[in-house]
Amino acid sequence: MYLPNHFQWGTQTYLMGVINVTPDSFSGDGLGQKAELVTAALELGTKFVKDGAHLLDIGGESTRPGSSPITVSQELDRVIPVIQTLAANISVPISIDTSKSIVADAALAAGASIVNDVWGLRQDPELGNIISKHRSAVILMHNSSRPLDTETNEVLGNRYTTTLYNDLLPRIRTELENSIAMARNANIDKENIVIDPGIGFGKSVSQNKRLINELHYFTELGYPILIGPSRKSFIGYTLNLSVDERLEGTAAAISIGIARGADIIRVHDVKSIARVARMTDSLVRNT
Repeated sequence: MYLPNHFQWGTQTYLMGVINVTPDSFSGDGLGQKAELVTAALELGTKFVKDGAHLLDIGGESTRPGSSPITVSQELDRVIPVIQTLAANISVPISIDTSKSIVADAALAAGASIVNDVWGLRQDPELGNIISKHRSAVILMHNSSRPLDTETNEVLGNRYTTTLYNDLLPRIRTELENSIAMARNANIDKENIVIDPGIGFGKSVSQNKRLINELHYFTELGYPILIGPSRKSFIGYTLNLSVDERLEGTAAAISIGIARGADIIRVHDVKSIARVARMTDSLVRNT
């Protein structure tokens, strides 16, 4: 996988469709409870591509606040058959959403070409080497959350408690630079690195909103930027809406994010958000 062969950064916004093969996704779209999991994932992936997705992100372990970890074996059982089937039937690049080197190795061998690591190579010291071995791409996310430190609201759902930052944006930038250095030290090509400031992970409602509105701060690092505000709790807490009512809030966050420099947007509602992205691109990129 060589990202510039697939994406021309700055010319348009690219959509990553989320396929959660978990029973406990925060967004309520997990496929893990469906009897025909692989068939359901293929149907959803096919629909996403038709609706405008440029790549698909497959996740087998929930990162929702308060979620319980699963074993490597469980994660492999969930994601590998799905990736194999999607790779055989769909032409867009496939990303594996994992922080485990064993899972990444198997997923890349099965047909994935990107690793989306919510811990920015800081959880598994072998992950960078696995990505380099496969000559794959990586998405490095900033994450200062503690999975068991959550706040609960019966209507709005769980959210991570806020990490205390002395200076929000510089700290996130420094920690992203550390993840970039780890990737480069593992001989991952600079052109195969994407960064993600980690909206929703260890940030307060106001911090998440500031992060989107000042996203251009991170363009100075010189890497494509991915954001994933889709259906996140900061939208729910802002608008007092449950997870299934956050489409318009997601659209607003994504439109501003694109205007501030986002290159890839990770979304659950591909068809609707593809239209938002195209309209925003027509305004800010003159497409």
